[in-house]
Amino acid sequence: MAAMAERVTIQDITWGGLPLPVTVRPSVPMTDAELMAFSRQNRMYRIERNASGELEIMSPVGGDGSRWENIAGGELLFWAKENGGIAFNSNGGFSLPDGSMRMPDAAWVSDAQWGSLSKAERRSFPPLCPEFVIEILSPSDSRLVLEEKIQMWIANGAKLAWMIDPYKATLNIYRPGVSIEVLDRPDSVEAGPPVAGFRLSTMLLWDE
Repeated sequence: MAAMAERVTIQDITWGGLPLPVTVRPSVPMTDAELMAFSRQNRMYRIERNASGELEIMSPVGGDGSRWENIAGGELLFWAKENGGIAFNSNGGFSLPDGSMRMPDAAWVSDAQWGSLSKAERRSFPPLCPEFVIEILSPSDSRLVLEEKIQMWIANGAKLAWMIDPYKATLNIYRPGVSIEVLDRPDSVEAGPPVAGFRLSTMLLWDE
């Protein structure tokens, strides 16, 4: 099916008329290799696979969304260079224990987790869950869907997850087995384990 995935376009599977975002169910679930080939063929879209094998196809984020992702991902990358681990931007997908392939807006993986992977696994969608993820609400996102996605990260093994809403100027902190913590318009937020000491200048994210 990999060769076919290289040739199939979003217009082919969405019947050329459905507005994005859209969820479609392939007749046969795509493997990671097939999904990567399909994603290469449709680079202008953001494509994820849910735990049921359905493809969730989304349009690219706009200017503000791209800027917000760059701020969060850039600060995380700088922190990782100084403190260890690997930082990922929104183009990186992960093959999770529940069978889904998801792409957080920013993520961090420890050196130990990354070092346990083969070169082939690193080149594909790494078969692991990042220990820390950041998701940022964009105009095309449903807040409820994004909250469910954050819970999905925690269920798959993330130790810390942040959901940022630039429109309400809030940052929600999620940890396994702990109540959600909501911060209202903070100027900056410092993380705890597993990225203790990482600080994000959140005032740069608020939609004024």
